[in-house]
Amino acid sequence: MTQETTKSQKPEKKEAPRSSRPAVLRFSPTAWAKLLFFRDQGETEIGGFGITRANDLLYVEEFATVRQDVTVASISFNDEAVAEFFERQVDAGRKPEQFCRIWLHTHPGESCEPSSVDEETFRRVFGRCEWAVLFVLGKTGKTHAKLKFNVGPGGAILLPVEVDYRAPFQGTDLEAWKAEYEANIKAEPWTFFHSERPFGSVADVEAADKPSSEDWLEAFESMDAAERRLVVDEIANRPELWDDESEVILP
Repeated sequence: MTQETTKSQKPEKKEAPRSSRPAVLRFSPTAWAKLLFFRDQGETEIGGFGITRANDLLYVEEFATVRQDVTVASISFNDEAVAEFFERQVDAGRKPEQFCRIWLHTHPGESCEPSSVDEETFRRVFGRCEWAVLFVLGKTGKTHAKLKFNVGPGGAILLPVEVDYRAPFQGTDLEAWKAEYEANIKAEPWTFFHSERPFGSVADVEAADKPSSEDWLEAFESMDAAERRLVVDEIANRPELWDDESEVILP
């Protein structure tokens, strides 16, 4: 004889399997603090890699940078520096999915939306990885995190972002962070003809010393809205670019 379940009895609530829980990109407080520190050192973009736990590939324990040339709208990593960084991580016993799957970078403005160049770079550099994350942090703290899968049918999802204060974490190391910033970050003036290639050398642009107004306008119109806003803000904050007749003087 089986015992019937009465209406007053409630079925036991089972915990959802881990695989069915929503994915979240989490940062240790130390990694998050360092990312904010680098973002706020200047008025340029900053790029780097998220180093994760071996058993939790969406938990960023460290934010690491390499030598790079940066402007208000672009990043270019030094090829040799990237190779050296990869070698150090392998020597430390980490697997590639722990140190070269999460691309972290900042925007100097409020927008955290990836630019068209960000998206193109993400496809070009990470398109052969099984998965990768494109993360952008804006000046006001807004974030964009996209997890993309490149196996099977592929696909992409947007991830919520959290700073995890539940586990013990190391304190800040401002002196070391400042030294790393000064060693790796080289700020350059931004021009309409600056080519953004975060994972490769900046392409030399063969142009005249003073580009024509048609070239200037074509370059401006080819940008997305966020990039155009950065340009307008940059010009507005640099009155030395204007002559007495209120014409733009290109560098």
